[in-house]
Amino acid sequence: MFNKYIAICLLGLIISCKTQKQPELTVKTTVATTSPKADFTLAFGSCNKQDEVNLLWDDILKTKPDVWVWGGDNIYADTDNMRRLRAMYAQQNAIEGYQNLKTKVPVIGTWDDHDYGLNDGGVDFNKKKESQQEFLDFMGVDINDPRRVQEGVYTSHTYNTPQGSIKILVLDTRYFRTDLTPDTETKKRTIPNDYGVGTILGTTQWNWLTEELKNSTADFNVLVSSIQILSNEHGFETWGNFPHEVDKLKKLIVDSKAKGVIILSGDRHISEFSKTEIAGVDYPLIDFTSSGLTHTYTKFNGEPNPFRVGDVVFTKSFGLIKFNFKTKEAQMQMIGNDLKVMGELHQTY
Repeated sequence: MFNKYIAICLLGLIISCKTQKQPELTVKTTVATTSPKADFTLAFGSCNKQDEVNLLWDDILKTKPDVWVWGGDNIYADTDNMRRLRAMYAQQNAIEGYQNLKTKVPVIGTWDDHDYGLNDGGVDFNKKKESQQEFLDFMGVDINDPRRVQEGVYTSHTYNTPQGSIKILVLDTRYFRTDLTPDTETKKRTIPNDYGVGTILGTTQWNWLTEELKNSTADFNVLVSSIQILSNEHGFETWGNFPHEVDKLKKLIVDSKAKGVIILSGDRHISEFSKTEIAGVDYPLIDFTSSGLTHTYTKFNGEPNPFRVGDVVFTKSFGLIKFNFKTKEAQMQMIGNDLKVMGELHQTY
């Protein structure tokens, strides 16, 4: 009778989650070892200094991810000297923990400003073409891959399983990004551009993204953006500095009817979940920020984010998402050293 009662309660909970499609925020002390096996597991992270110790590589491997996604600032170079950039990539590639990960897990991802070569850099960086080739070498991209001849490192990866499929759309928020507007009145670094001024993705990449989302049949569509898309009031780099680009992305998600769109972002040296509702979409848009791997904003004492769900984590961590195709669930976790879970968000799509 007791077991039957538990089964009925669990069934009711599952039905409730599917109906309401509301996220549930929970915090644990370690990764649950008794949870059902995920159909697909994605691990990601950003802000990784090649000359500082990264204690998380072994933890990442223990979660048995199906893919590792670099979210940008994969090394800290800030240079237009390609010989120096190459040497720093080689330094990262020589790290034993990262080497071990690469032998067992596929590695994909994008860049951000510090591996691009210029802090807060964008379209005007004079070595972006050369830097792109060094990045592609670091990522082990084949010499015949289209990214070797296109402008920008954006690309898509589709992972098919017997249970379902995931499409990962890797965006380039550097190569085409036009000028930011500096804040001259407060201590913040930037303010939003006038509506309609400038671009993050550029015309060609926007056209590519539009086709990728509209033609996607995947159960989940993961957008990898090196900078945050939803959080828009902190005064650092964000899609919020180009508010019309945020609106354009939301409209594309509606028009494309793409299933299970989730954003991954980095850059900020903090980790947090942001969430918003979009009219015309029957699930919330979540921006999962994971940052950083080797260093964090340890003096963090608060900043506005009208879309935040839960608490900000400023301990070194990586992001993990466990996908279940049957239940249409994504279990998102911020995981630190020794597999400590510092933030968790469950969402049904």
